[in-house]
Amino acid sequence: MNEAVFAEVSMLVLLTGLIVWMGFIVWDLARKSQAGRFGTIALFTILGAGVVGFIVKTVLVEIMQI
Repeated sequence: MNEAVFAEVSMLVLLTGLIVWMGFIVWDLARKSQAGRFGTIALFTILGAGVVGFIVKTVLVEIMQI
């Protein structure tokens, strides 16, 4: 396994873990603050927009390289 393959695999695995961890943090924040259903949805929507933006950017970069 060369360095480029290792970097790609570790990026996918660790980034997925980070996204899952951030989802848990948002869920815990909503639960501890007693945000309710609407507040929890708002937290996940607004804070999840950054994750969605990162994923869209990655997909667009891969499409542009073809």
